[in-house]
Amino acid sequence: MRGRILAIDFGMKRLGLAISDPLGITAQGLATRTRTRVDDDLQHLRRLVNENSVERVIVGNPLSQAGGETAMSRQVAAFVGKLARQLPCPVELWDERLTTAQAMRVLRASGIGIEKRRQASDRVSAVLLLQSYLDFLTNQQSRKSSQRTEQP
Repeated sequence: MRGRILAIDFGMKRLGLAISDPLGITAQGLATRTRTRVDDDLQHLRRLVNENSVERVIVGNPLSQAGGETAMSRQVAAFVGKLARQLPCPVELWDERLTTAQAMRVLRASGIGIEKRRQASDRVSAVLLLQSYLDFLTNQQSRKSSQRTEQP
């Protein structure tokens, strides 16, 4: 059994948030945090981690399409550094390329209006980010299990 994981879709105006279920299988969206001051944002995240017994935090890393650093990824890295000093659990960056575009496609397909789409996009991005991380962990575990059973 895995501990709960919190995912953050970092933005200059909002933080999209999602958390895994207690078994670490699915991602559920949390209320989007409208950003105020960095210290207030860090305090809010520390409270979420403590209240939900989070064992790991992942933060979307907005790399370029080629996988290189961007101005935004540098800002995210600086935020992650501050966050890691505030939390009792590991904080890591997770590649979020295409997550926002995928979130907008999902929301467009749902048929909701533009304003509600805008409001939901950060949360949906965080859910997609976390689900990709959870799927990665599951695939890694499956690979390890199959390697153990294949060995004589």
